[in-house]
Amino acid sequence: MWKLAIGAIGVVFGDIGTSPLYAFRETFAGHHPLALDTEHIMGVVSLMFWSMMIVVTLKYVTIIMRLDNKGEGGSLALLALISGKTRNKRWTRGIIFLGVFATALFYGDSMITPAVSVLGAVEGISVAAPAFAGWIVPIAVAIMVFLFSIQRNGTGKVGAFFGPIMMLYFATIATLGIISFLQTPSILWSLNPWYAINFFIIDPLPAFLALGSVVLAVTGAEALYADMGHFGRKPIKLSWLWFVIPALMCNYMGQGALLMRDGVLALQNPFFLLAPDWFQIILLVIATSAAIIASQAVISGAFSVTQQAIQLGFMPRLRIEHTSASTAGQIYIPFVNWALMIMVILLVLTFQSSSNLTAAYGIAVTGAMLIDTCLLTVALFYLWRWKWYYAVPLLTVFFIVDIAYFAANMTKVPDGGWFPLVVGLVIFTLLTTWSRGRALMIERMREAAMPIKVFIQSAATSATRVPGTAVFMTSTPEGVPHALLHNLKHNKVLHERIILLTVKISDVPYVPDGERVELEPLGQGFHRMILRFGFMQDADVPTALKQVHECGADFKMIETSFFLSRQTLIAAERPQMALWREKLFAWMLRNAESAMEFFRLPTNRVVELGSQVEI
Repeated sequence: MWKLAIGAIGVVFGDIGTSPLYAFRETFAGHHPLALDTEHIMGVVSLMFWSMMIVVTLKYVTIIMRLDNKGEGGSLALLALISGKTRNKRWTRGIIFLGVFATALFYGDSMITPAVSVLGAVEGISVAAPAFAGWIVPIAVAIMVFLFSIQRNGTGKVGAFFGPIMMLYFATIATLGIISFLQTPSILWSLNPWYAINFFIIDPLPAFLALGSVVLAVTGAEALYADMGHFGRKPIKLSWLWFVIPALMCNYMGQGALLMRDGVLALQNPFFLLAPDWFQIILLVIATSAAIIASQAVISGAFSVTQQAIQLGFMPRLRIEHTSASTAGQIYIPFVNWALMIMVILLVLTFQSSSNLTAAYGIAVTGAMLIDTCLLTVALFYLWRWKWYYAVPLLTVFFIVDIAYFAANMTKVPDGGWFPLVVGLVIFTLLTTWSRGRALMIERMREAAMPIKVFIQSAATSATRVPGTAVFMTSTPEGVPHALLHNLKHNKVLHERIILLTVKISDVPYVPDGERVELEPLGQGFHRMILRFGFMQDADVPTALKQVHECGADFKMIETSFFLSRQTLIAAERPQMALWREKLFAWMLRNAESAMEFFRLPTNRVVELGSQVEI
């Protein structure tokens, strides 16, 4: 348990752990500055503490993390869990769209987090060594290039160092915070929720606008849920309650105490000014290391979310490389990696400072949190069957908090908040276009398919049979695959054993080996086979076939040929999608990774046959 808890500190809490670098400063010196008096400082510290208690501790750690899909968390895992139970409801489609949009917003978050975390840490140079302040952006870009370049090596080797480094970071910021607030112990009263309420009473509009920066203290809360599959709920809960939140609050109270003592002088960078002059360079190194780890965590999260989206049919196939022989979750997706790197570097060069970037940061996070509350509403009533008098008061609190944070962040749209919204809309369009186009294509192929029994009766006795096994990959478990029809038409032969193979991705993370294969003999050497994989599993077809022993002789790859059908889209007389979406889907289909690579088929045993499909 303790080893897992330490590992969780290294991976899961990197994002929320680096928030003290910029969150407190932005609340007072950001786009909506606040007066540096006792009421405002105490009010902000109180808001940060109770935000962490309500949003992170109560909502995510205590409740949402119990909604695991066979141990896995995240918006898509929760969506798969909910949609399976509410499939026949009228509003299910809307819930699916919400879950997909939360996933789209996550990509915006995964672009902004590395940029704002690394910039926030490197900006310590302006305090520790002011002469080198002009090097902040080039150094941040160099760190980004290095970070994304090492992704192909996997996080396994580096991961062993993550926990100790983050523990050192949290211990350091807690110590600096304690030293500061012991000089001004009255800041401890800010843990009383009255100071947060009083903030809204004395200054309602500035207090509301301040929420747009206060929420930076809880960015990364959704990462706790998304990374649950790697560590489990209990280790994450243990780390959060006994180590992370005490360290964060000590630092925030320390920064508040510093501002109460030194005012405007400390506002330049209260995080680094907590440290004495001789320690600032050391703190810069520790904070930069923590920021790199925070970035690593969100990049790994982007890989995991992409794999889930591909397996659940929301994204075309992409090349996925496994970087660990023992840990299935450690993967590397080159396209996602380099696309993220380009976007992150563009963000750093465009916004130039963490202060400018924080305007873009909050909307993606608060939008995803609000959608998670909507999904939680469905889960409480339809999965857990809670009584309304238990669920409604709790959900009311969550919705009030989430809507307030989201509304406050919407005021930052002109200053950069437009970026995650644009990214979210673009990715949402791509995901829904692929899902809709794929469904239409499968439907058209099913309509045009010949019944398998009719085909076997007419072709099995008339065609020449040749030795070996032929596996015809088909997306629908009904009818005759196009590749089989084309092969018979052009080559005029049938193999002795013919497998009509469909790979299905279940809405659970992992499918046990005992439930992997569904086999139906069709006679005359024909067999219908369905292979099932979880959405977190690698769809390795040859390995799965080698474990099948109920279909005649065991499968030997040297004697097996795989026949694939490559579809070409043509314009339909009555198109079911808008023309621009049809063209977008066709482009995605052309650029998707081939089924041969995705299903790990041996390259010298594959035959591809083309077919045309109208959608």
